[in-house]
Amino acid sequence: MEFVMAFVESILRLSIPLLFAAYGGLISERSGLANVALEGKLLISAFVGAAVAATTQNPWLGLVAGVAAGAAGGWLFGALALYSRADHIVIGTAFNMLVAGLIPTITRSWFGVTGSTPQLERSARLPSDFGFFVLAIVIGGLLYWALRETRWGLRLTAAGDEPEALRVQGVSARGVRLWASALAGAVVAFGGIDLSLCQGSGYIRDMAGGRGFIALAALIFGGWRPVQTGLACLLFAAADAAQMLLQGKSVFDWVIPNSIVQIVPYIATLMVLALRRTGPAASAPRAINRPL
Repeated sequence: MEFVMAFVESILRLSIPLLFAAYGGLISERSGLANVALEGKLLISAFVGAAVAATTQNPWLGLVAGVAAGAAGGWLFGALALYSRADHIVIGTAFNMLVAGLIPTITRSWFGVTGSTPQLERSARLPSDFGFFVLAIVIGGLLYWALRETRWGLRLTAAGDEPEALRVQGVSARGVRLWASALAGAVVAFGGIDLSLCQGSGYIRDMAGGRGFIALAALIFGGWRPVQTGLACLLFAAADAAQMLLQGKSVFDWVIPNSIVQIVPYIATLMVLALRRTGPAASAPRAINRPL
Protein backbone atom coordinates (compact mmCIF):
# COMPACT_ATOMS: atom_id res chain seq x y z
CA MET A 1 0.00 0.00 0.00
CA GLU A 2 2.85 2.35 0.85
CA PHE A 3 4.39 1.62 -2.56
CA VAL A 4 1.10 2.44 -4.33
CA MET A 5 0.70 5.70 -2.44
CA ALA A 6 4.27 6.73 -3.25
CA PHE A 7 3.71 5.87 -6.91
CA VAL A 8 0.48 7.93 -7.08
CA GLU A 9 2.14 10.85 -5.30
CA SER A 10 4.99 10.71 -7.80
CA ILE A 11 2.56 10.71 -10.73
CA LEU A 12 0.71 13.77 -9.43
CA ARG A 13 3.96 15.66 -8.78
CA LEU A 14 5.48 14.83 -12.16
CA SER A 15 2.27 15.71 -14.00
CA ILE A 16 2.25 19.34 -12.81
CA PRO A 17 4.62 20.90 -15.39
CA LEU A 18 3.09 18.70 -18.11
CA LEU A 19 -0.45 19.87 -17.28
CA PHE A 20 0.43 23.56 -17.32
CA ALA A 21 2.47 23.25 -20.52
CA ALA A 22 -0.21 21.21 -22.26
CA TYR A 23 -3.05 23.55 -21.25
CA GLY A 24 -1.01 26.55 -22.37
CA GLY A 25 -0.34 24.79 -25.65
CA LEU A 26 -4.04 24.02 -25.98
CA ILE A 27 -4.98 27.70 -25.69
CA SER A 28 -2.41 28.66 -28.30
CA GLU A 29 -3.16 25.86 -30.76
CA ARG A 30 -6.94 26.16 -30.51
CA SER A 31 -6.44 29.76 -31.69
CA GLY A 32 -4.47 28.55 -34.72
CA LEU A 33 -0.88 29.04 -33.49
CA ALA A 34 1.16 25.84 -33.71
CA ASN A 35 3.16 25.97 -30.50
CA VAL A 36 6.39 23.99 -30.30
CA ALA A 37 7.86 26.71 -28.07
CA LEU A 38 6.49 25.16 -24.85
CA GLU A 39 9.96 23.97 -23.84
CA GLY A 40 11.40 27.47 -24.12
CA LYS A 41 8.53 28.97 -22.13
CA LEU A 42 9.04 26.45 -19.33
CA LEU A 43 12.73 27.34 -19.24
CA ILE A 44 12.34 31.12 -19.28
CA SER A 45 9.69 31.14 -16.54
CA ALA A 46 11.67 28.69 -14.39
CA PHE A 47 14.79 30.82 -14.75
CA VAL A 48 13.20 34.22 -14.14
CA GLY A 49 11.23 32.91 -11.16
CA ALA A 50 14.34 31.39 -9.57
CA ALA A 51 16.54 34.40 -10.37
CA VAL A 52 14.13 36.87 -8.78
CA ALA A 53 13.59 34.59 -5.77
CA ALA A 54 17.37 34.25 -5.32
CA THR A 55 17.87 38.01 -5.56
CA THR A 56 14.99 39.08 -3.30
CA GLN A 57 14.71 35.93 -1.12
CA ASN A 58 10.96 36.19 -1.76
CA PRO A 59 9.44 33.23 -3.65
CA TRP A 60 6.16 35.06 -4.25
CA LEU A 61 7.95 37.81 -6.15
CA GLY A 62 9.64 35.03 -8.08
CA LEU A 63 6.22 33.58 -8.89
CA VAL A 64 4.91 36.91 -10.18
CA ALA A 65 8.07 37.57 -12.20
CA GLY A 66 8.03 34.06 -13.69
CA VAL A 67 4.41 34.37 -14.82
CA ALA A 68 5.13 37.81 -16.29
CA ALA A 69 8.15 36.39 -18.14
CA GLY A 70 6.04 33.53 -19.48
CA ALA A 71 3.34 35.92 -20.69
CA ALA A 72 5.95 38.17 -22.31
CA GLY A 73 7.59 35.17 -23.96
CA GLY A 74 4.21 33.99 -25.23
CA TRP A 75 3.43 37.42 -26.62
CA LEU A 76 6.83 37.59 -28.33
CA PHE A 77 6.40 34.16 -29.88
CA GLY A 78 2.91 35.08 -31.08
CA ALA A 79 4.05 38.40 -32.55
CA LEU A 80 6.94 36.77 -34.41
CA ALA A 81 4.73 33.98 -35.74
CA LEU A 82 1.89 36.28 -36.80
CA TYR A 83 3.67 39.31 -38.18
CA SER A 84 6.61 37.59 -39.86
CA ARG A 85 4.18 35.22 -41.58
CA ALA A 86 6.82 32.51 -41.21
CA ASP A 87 6.06 28.90 -40.40
CA HIS A 88 5.06 28.62 -36.72
CA ILE A 89 7.15 25.47 -36.25
CA VAL A 90 10.26 27.30 -37.42
CA ILE A 91 9.53 30.27 -35.14
CA GLY A 92 8.92 27.98 -32.17
CA THR A 93 12.14 26.06 -32.77
CA ALA A 94 14.09 29.32 -33.03
CA PHE A 95 12.44 30.54 -29.81
CA ASN A 96 13.54 27.40 -27.94
CA MET A 97 17.10 27.78 -29.22
CA LEU A 98 17.17 31.48 -28.30
CA VAL A 99 16.04 30.84 -24.73
CA ALA A 100 18.43 27.91 -24.27
CA GLY A 101 21.36 30.03 -25.45
CA LEU A 102 20.40 33.27 -23.74
CA ILE A 103 19.90 31.99 -20.19
CA PRO A 104 23.53 30.84 -19.65
CA THR A 105 24.74 34.24 -20.84
CA ILE A 106 22.47 36.03 -18.35
CA THR A 107 23.42 33.77 -15.44
CA ARG A 108 27.11 34.32 -16.15
CA SER A 109 26.75 38.10 -15.87
CA TRP A 110 24.14 38.06 -13.07
CA PHE A 111 25.40 35.30 -10.76
CA GLY A 112 28.89 34.57 -12.07
CA VAL A 113 28.03 30.99 -13.04
CA THR A 114 27.00 29.49 -16.37
CA GLY A 115 23.51 28.10 -16.75
CA SER A 116 22.18 28.06 -13.18
CA THR A 117 21.06 30.25 -10.30
CA PRO A 118 22.34 29.97 -6.72
CA GLN A 119 20.71 27.23 -4.67
CA LEU A 120 17.69 28.61 -2.86
CA GLU A 121 17.17 28.36 0.86
CA ARG A 122 13.92 26.72 1.96
CA SER A 123 12.51 30.14 2.89
CA ALA A 124 13.06 31.35 -0.69
CA ARG A 125 11.09 28.47 -2.19
CA LEU A 126 7.34 28.00 -2.46
CA PRO A 127 5.92 25.81 0.32
CA SER A 128 4.29 22.96 -1.63
CA ASP A 129 3.47 21.93 -5.17
CA PHE A 130 0.08 20.48 -4.14
CA GLY A 131 -1.42 23.92 -4.74
CA PHE A 132 0.03 23.90 -8.24
CA PHE A 133 -1.66 20.57 -8.99
CA VAL A 134 -5.00 21.94 -7.78
CA LEU A 135 -4.50 25.07 -9.88
CA ALA A 136 -3.75 22.96 -12.95
CA ILE A 137 -6.98 20.99 -12.48
CA VAL A 138 -8.92 24.24 -12.02
CA ILE A 139 -7.43 25.67 -15.23
CA GLY A 140 -8.37 22.49 -17.08
CA GLY A 141 -11.94 22.76 -15.82
CA LEU A 142 -12.15 26.44 -16.73
CA LEU A 143 -10.89 25.69 -20.24
CA TYR A 144 -13.48 22.93 -20.65
CA TRP A 145 -16.23 25.36 -19.65
CA ALA A 146 -14.91 28.45 -21.46
CA LEU A 147 -14.38 26.74 -24.80
CA ARG A 148 -17.99 25.57 -24.78
CA GLU A 149 -19.90 28.32 -23.04
CA THR A 150 -18.20 31.69 -23.41
CA ARG A 151 -17.77 34.23 -26.18
CA TRP A 152 -14.01 34.13 -25.59
CA GLY A 153 -13.99 30.37 -26.15
CA LEU A 154 -16.05 30.63 -29.32
CA ARG A 155 -13.77 33.33 -30.70
CA LEU A 156 -10.68 31.31 -29.81
CA THR A 157 -12.07 28.27 -31.61
CA ALA A 158 -13.14 30.38 -34.59
CA ALA A 159 -9.64 31.86 -34.88
CA GLY A 160 -8.27 28.33 -35.16
CA ASP A 161 -10.94 26.91 -37.44
CA GLU A 162 -12.57 29.72 -39.44
CA PRO A 163 -10.70 33.03 -39.02
CA GLU A 164 -12.70 34.49 -41.93
CA ALA A 165 -15.84 34.19 -39.80
CA LEU A 166 -14.27 36.50 -37.23
CA ARG A 167 -13.39 39.07 -39.88
CA VAL A 168 -17.01 39.14 -41.01
CA GLN A 169 -17.97 40.02 -37.42
CA GLY A 170 -15.34 42.75 -37.27
CA VAL A 171 -13.06 40.80 -34.90
CA SER A 172 -9.33 40.57 -35.58
CA ALA A 173 -8.30 36.91 -35.75
CA ARG A 174 -4.69 38.06 -35.48
CA GLY A 175 -5.48 39.90 -32.25
CA VAL A 176 -7.25 36.85 -30.81
CA ARG A 177 -4.24 34.69 -31.62
CA LEU A 178 -1.74 37.17 -30.21
CA TRP A 179 -3.42 37.54 -26.83
CA ALA A 180 -4.14 33.81 -26.70
CA SER A 181 -0.40 33.27 -27.10
CA ALA A 182 0.34 35.65 -24.22
CA LEU A 183 -2.23 33.88 -22.00
CA ALA A 184 -0.77 30.52 -23.02
CA GLY A 185 2.68 31.70 -21.96
CA ALA A 186 1.36 32.74 -18.54
CA VAL A 187 -0.27 29.32 -18.04
CA VAL A 188 2.87 27.45 -19.10
CA ALA A 189 4.88 29.63 -16.68
CA PHE A 190 3.29 27.98 -13.64
CA GLY A 191 4.83 24.70 -14.77
CA GLY A 192 8.27 26.26 -15.06
CA ILE A 193 7.97 27.92 -11.65
CA ASP A 194 6.93 24.62 -10.08
CA LEU A 195 10.14 23.06 -11.44
CA SER A 196 12.48 25.70 -10.03
CA LEU A 197 10.71 26.91 -6.87
CA CYS A 198 8.90 23.77 -5.66
CA GLN A 199 10.36 20.57 -7.06
CA GLY A 200 13.82 22.12 -7.33
CA SER A 201 15.83 24.59 -5.28
CA GLY A 202 16.67 26.98 -8.09
CA TYR A 203 17.26 26.89 -11.80
CA ILE A 204 19.68 24.45 -13.42
CA ARG A 205 20.56 24.31 -17.09
CA ASP A 206 17.88 22.76 -19.33
CA MET A 207 15.84 21.74 -16.29
CA ALA A 208 12.66 21.32 -18.36
CA GLY A 209 14.22 18.09 -19.65
CA GLY A 210 11.98 17.78 -22.70
CA ARG A 211 8.74 18.21 -20.75
CA GLY A 212 7.54 20.85 -23.20
CA PHE A 213 7.71 18.35 -26.04
CA ILE A 214 6.04 15.61 -23.98
CA ALA A 215 3.26 18.09 -23.13
CA LEU A 216 2.84 18.81 -26.84
CA ALA A 217 2.52 15.07 -27.46
CA ALA A 218 -0.11 14.88 -24.69
CA LEU A 219 -2.00 17.74 -26.33
CA ILE A 220 -2.03 15.96 -29.68
CA PHE A 221 -2.95 12.62 -28.11
CA GLY A 222 -5.78 14.34 -26.23
CA GLY A 223 -7.20 15.70 -29.47
CA TRP A 224 -6.82 19.34 -28.41
CA ARG A 225 -9.50 18.79 -25.74
CA PRO A 226 -8.95 19.75 -22.07
CA VAL A 227 -10.11 16.59 -20.29
CA GLN A 228 -8.42 14.14 -22.65
CA THR A 229 -5.25 16.25 -22.65
CA GLY A 230 -5.14 16.23 -18.85
CA LEU A 231 -5.53 12.45 -18.77
CA ALA A 232 -2.74 12.09 -21.33
CA CYS A 233 -0.47 14.18 -19.09
CA LEU A 234 -1.19 11.82 -16.19
CA LEU A 235 -0.39 8.86 -18.44
CA PHE A 236 2.98 10.30 -19.43
CA ALA A 237 3.68 11.24 -15.81
CA ALA A 238 2.99 7.62 -14.84
CA ALA A 239 5.59 6.50 -17.40
CA ASP A 240 8.08 8.97 -15.88
CA ALA A 241 7.30 7.74 -12.36
CA ALA A 242 7.76 4.16 -13.52
CA GLN A 243 11.22 4.86 -14.90
CA MET A 244 12.25 6.36 -11.56
CA LEU A 245 11.08 3.25 -9.73
CA LEU A 246 12.86 0.96 -12.21
CA GLN A 247 16.26 2.58 -11.73
CA GLY A 248 18.63 0.16 -10.04
CA LYS A 249 16.16 -2.73 -10.33
CA SER A 250 17.10 -6.10 -11.85
CA VAL A 251 15.25 -8.62 -14.03
CA PHE A 252 16.44 -12.24 -13.79
CA ASP A 253 19.63 -11.04 -12.10
CA TRP A 254 20.23 -8.51 -14.89
CA VAL A 255 20.46 -4.94 -13.63
CA ILE A 256 18.60 -2.67 -16.04
CA PRO A 257 20.97 0.12 -17.16
CA ASN A 258 19.80 3.59 -16.16
CA SER A 259 20.37 4.80 -19.72
CA ILE A 260 17.61 2.42 -20.86
CA VAL A 261 15.28 3.15 -17.96
CA GLN A 262 15.47 6.92 -18.49
CA ILE A 263 14.10 6.73 -22.04
CA VAL A 264 10.89 4.99 -20.91
CA PRO A 265 8.78 8.23 -20.93
CA TYR A 266 9.94 9.06 -24.45
CA ILE A 267 9.26 5.53 -25.72
CA ALA A 268 5.79 5.75 -24.16
CA THR A 269 5.25 9.09 -25.90
CA LEU A 270 6.17 7.67 -29.31
CA MET A 271 4.05 4.56 -28.81
CA VAL A 272 0.99 6.52 -27.72
CA LEU A 273 1.22 8.90 -30.67
CA ALA A 274 1.73 5.99 -33.08
CA LEU A 275 -1.34 4.20 -31.73
CA ARG A 276 -3.52 7.28 -31.49
CA ARG A 277 -6.76 7.05 -33.40
CA THR A 278 -7.64 10.01 -35.52
CA GLY A 279 -11.12 11.24 -36.23
CA PRO A 280 -13.22 14.40 -36.66
CA ALA A 281 -13.51 14.94 -32.90
CA ALA A 282 -9.77 14.59 -32.41
CA SER A 283 -8.47 16.58 -35.36
CA ALA A 284 -6.26 19.65 -35.17
CA PRO A 285 -7.78 23.13 -35.63
CA ARG A 286 -8.35 23.54 -39.36
CA ALA A 287 -6.50 26.86 -39.71
CA ILE A 288 -3.53 25.98 -37.48
CA ASN A 289 -0.18 27.24 -38.79
CA ARG A 290 -2.01 29.09 -41.56
CA PRO A 291 -0.91 32.73 -42.07
CA LEU A 292 -3.58 35.41 -41.76
